[in-house]
Amino acid sequence: MNTIIHKEILSENVVQLVVEAPLIAKARKAGHFVIVKVGKYGERIPLTIAQADVPAGTITLIIQRVGKSSKKIGALKEGESITDLVGPLGKATHIENFGTVVCACGGVGTAPMLPIAEAMHSAGNRVITVLAARTKELIILENEMRRVSDEVVIMTDDGTYGQKGLVTNGIEQVIQREKVNLCVTIGPAVMMKFVSLLTKKYNIPTVASLNTIMVDGTGMCGACRITVGGKTKFVCVDGPEFDAHQVDFDEMLMRLNAYKEYE
Repeated sequence: MNTIIHKEILSENVVQLVVEAPLIAKARKAGHFVIVKVGKYGERIPLTIAQADVPAGTITLIIQRVGKSSKKIGALKEGESITDLVGPLGKATHIENFGTVVCACGGVGTAPMLPIAEAMHSAGNRVITVLAARTKELIILENEMRRVSDEVVIMTDDGTYGQKGLVTNGIEQVIQREKVNLCVTIGPAVMMKFVSLLTKKYNIPTVASLNTIMVDGTGMCGACRITVGGKTKFVCVDGPEFDAHQVDFDEMLMRLNAYKEYE
């Protein structure tokens, strides 16, 4: 049984669940995700593994409660169980010593970025994390990110915490003062688009994690179909990470807009 060991509210609509899953915890690598389902007829939801504790046999999942299924998962209490939990899925993040790596994350995108930043730091990289959100209350996992980063830059749209501005403002500050060898970005699609445009201008290799567009996690539904370098890819089986400069973000945004009525 995938019992919930611990539950914590990170912000108004973001919940953290520590779930019993020893085999997944042992096999998981940075970038992997799981499929969860609550109830016999529940919807399949892909969630990135934010953390894993092998000795404890647990994984940490972070859920943004935006629709019926995510709210159902977020409403579970400690001691209750997730009906189905499958993983780890997807391709793991390519980790090596690149030099200086900027991890640019927006909102709940900080959750999947945490294991990547940790792995990059362990590989000897200088990790500079740029955390961005609309307001102070939506900044999550700041302390955890500080533990695995050499520096953390915080940006808020309204200036209630850190510096006032967008994630791209924070990234450009770093680029202008030192050499950046790689950028990894995770967050809303429109955010990743503009991060990609910025880093392309400076010729900085950039990886984007497109997990936000996934639905069933097996490649069967076709909802995560994207174009990368002129070729069709499926985020859940070919990714979730891609060369950001090759991703057709405009096409991806059009696909996401198709679900707005239901969200």
